[in-house]
Amino acid sequence: MKLLNELYAYREMIVSLVRKDLRGRYKGSVLGFLWTFINPLLQLMVYTVVFSVIMRAGIDKFYLFLFVALVPWIFFSSAITGGATSILSQQDMVKKIYFPRQVLPISYVTSSFVNMLLCFLVIFCVLIITGFGINLNALLYLPVVMIVEYILALGIGLLSAALTVYFRDLEYILGIVTMAWMYLTPVMYSVDLVPEQLFPIFNLNPMTPIIIVYRDILYYKTIPQISTLLHAFILGLLMLLIGSAVFSRLQRNFVEEL
Repeated sequence: MKLLNELYAYREMIVSLVRKDLRGRYKGSVLGFLWTFINPLLQLMVYTVVFSVIMRAGIDKFYLFLFVALVPWIFFSSAITGGATSILSQQDMVKKIYFPRQVLPISYVTSSFVNMLLCFLVIFCVLIITGFGINLNALLYLPVVMIVEYILALGIGLLSAALTVYFRDLEYILGIVTMAWMYLTPVMYSVDLVPEQLFPIFNLNPMTPIIIVYRDILYYKTIPQISTLLHAFILGLLMLLIGSAVFSRLQRNFVEEL
């Protein structure tokens, strides 16, 4: 409770760091913040050409099938890899002034989350313009799965940020881990392709139920199963508790390690 009160007291600092990160992503470029929308749109165009003309996957509108899962995955992977260096990149600030160190990974994960929300505007536009459509009843569950994914990403972000201070190689290892993790998550393929006997193990991956829910809502236009959402929430909450506990324990020696 003390930590939550302290983070609330430093809420303006979190907001300021989020704004700074969002503005700095495309600093110096001609189009600036517009790249937030142009990037996912260009990716969608590439997927449309590749999977509709060259590599036909056998799934109707596979580019949409992939895109509605890829955008959440990009947020998740960037929250882990970028969050891992959030303390190291601000080490001068950590050494000079006092503030809850959790502010740094929280602000990075939150800025990545806001960037994902902006990318979803592109998804909605594409779904409407192409005539694919949106189920408004199913869409009511979208904020729920977004919050669940945010909780999961924040938990892992806190964990990776704390560990990277002590193990600098972790920054590079996580890049490989997230790449492998993506192929173990049904982002580029349907969950139906997973052998039934392996599904219980496969479902231990916390991103599996999250991606399934995103796809149910946006691609299949169906209301997701409550059990799937609950599974994702429990795994996300568990990871947040672990990440917070490890971060709180290790942050005592951050200054000495930096």
